[in-house]
Amino acid sequence: MTQPTHLPYGGIATFARAPLVDPGGEWRADVAALGVPFDIALGFRPGARFAPRALREASLRSVPPFTGLDGVTRLAGVTFADAGDVVLPSLEPELARDRITAAARLVRERSRVPVFLGGDHSVSFPLLRAFQDVPDLHVVQLDAHLDFTDVRNDTRYSNSSPFRRACEALPNLVHITTIGLRGLRFDPEAVAAARARGHTLIPMTDVTADLQGVLERLPQGQNVYLSVDVDGFDPSVVPGTSSPEPDGFAYAQGMAVLAATARHNTVVGLDLVEFAPNLDPSGRSELLMARLVMETLCEVFHD
Repeated sequence: MTQPTHLPYGGIATFARAPLVDPGGEWRADVAALGVPFDIALGFRPGARFAPRALREASLRSVPPFTGLDGVTRLAGVTFADAGDVVLPSLEPELARDRITAAARLVRERSRVPVFLGGDHSVSFPLLRAFQDVPDLHVVQLDAHLDFTDVRNDTRYSNSSPFRRACEALPNLVHITTIGLRGLRFDPEAVAAARARGHTLIPMTDVTADLQGVLERLPQGQNVYLSVDVDGFDPSVVPGTSSPEPDGFAYAQGMAVLAATARHNTVVGLDLVEFAPNLDPSGRSELLMARLVMETLCEVFHD
């Protein structure tokens, strides 16, 4: 007879040891994880398809509830479920997008805060389609790159374009705040289009110079979808990503942005994308990013 284990390397790896559920089944939870193992829209190094499994394993290191040095217990009474992975066709991207949207809708119907484990950043578009009924939706995006390109390499659905497609498809998506922008390669047309739409574009230099000022530019009192591209973090912190850019977020800086957003808005969903565990043999990237998701949830459910 087997007994429940609290060892992080034992047992079946579900997110935070949550029960594994059928996305369309009879269940309800405060938090539900859905894996999206899709990375055929990348423009560089693959591997993000392996992220959902790696993040689940890493999440076993820190299973809620948590009691900190201050004696405060967090996420006590918050229920979790793991809805497994979207079953994706290998080489049918349109069908994959439809399945991602359908699965995300099922999870949304049954949970307060769905957590989507990507996958490359292209998956944010079909995920956001599941939020088309949310009034005045805002996206807060941590990212080195804008991901607002119209067309790249003759495709409109790469990981460079999810928010362009989302803005076209979703009239309720009223604003995007992108934080951590940096690097040598920007599409001038994409930058102009995002600015013309009134989006808030915050370069990493602003974060470094005045983090408090950046926090004051975040949405307040809005319905917010959080999209965390792990390349927003400095590669010395999170090396496991397809397109690392130097001089990114330290963990504390990224967490400060997520915490402020969560505390001052209603978080309706969260995705974590562009993590490629095969590119970090040390294993620290998945541990830090699983921790980031948990800490963000602590802020979402902060009393």
